Amino acid sequence: MVDWFKKGLRNYTNFSGRARRKEFWFFTLAQFILVFIAMILDSIIFNSDTGLFYVLVVLGLFIPSLSVTIRRLHDTSRSGWWFLLTLIPLVGAILLIVFLASDTKNETNQWGPPAK
Repeated sequence: MVDWFKKGLRNYTNFSGRARRKEFWFFTLAQFILVFIAMILDSIIFNSDTGLFYVLVVLGLFIPSLSVTIRRLHDTSRSGWWFLLTLIPLVGAILLIVFLASDTKNETNQWGPPAK
């Protein structure tokens, strides 16, 4: 899991190319764990739910998370613009999760060869 998270961080400026399902979901899991730890630290140290550590983790991982999500959409032969589905309440998020969980398209597309 750590290796996939590091790969996502190393490629944070790369919005082209493709990302495997494993890379995306392990990055998302690691991000969730880090946010959870930051919230615990904030509640222990600052007696608040959202504090300094939470804000630092969320801001620090925003661009890498966006990058790996767009590359994952490319791996399913969809443009990164499909990420804007999240602007549609509930339905957009559900559709995006379905797209992100779908299998890799095994053919070469405009974003390169398959990531698998």
